[in-house]
Amino acid sequence: MTEAKPQTKRKKPASKAKAAASGETEQWQKEIEGLSYQEANTALELTLAKLQSAELEVEEMAGLYRRAEAYAARCQVVLEQVAQEVVEWEALST
Repeated sequence: MTEAKPQTKRKKPASKAKAAASGETEQWQKEIEGLSYQEANTALELTLAKLQSAELEVEEMAGLYRRAEAYAARCQVVLEQVAQEVVEWEALST
């Protein structure tokens, strides 16, 4: 009788892992682009609260930081769009 060797899980090669992470990053970035100001602001607040946790791994902290930056940028874009609309409305009303 031959003993079955325990199978070990192979880690993905670094390039495949990076590609998968890149695809995930692109996905959440696209989702953020569709958020309203309130949604992005709420997500930013939740993300900042998670960042304050002392139990985070460095990689997780870096990912949360990138998301927080993206949420903040989305808030800024929405505010700039609204400001532009106000300028256009004022120009039409004069």
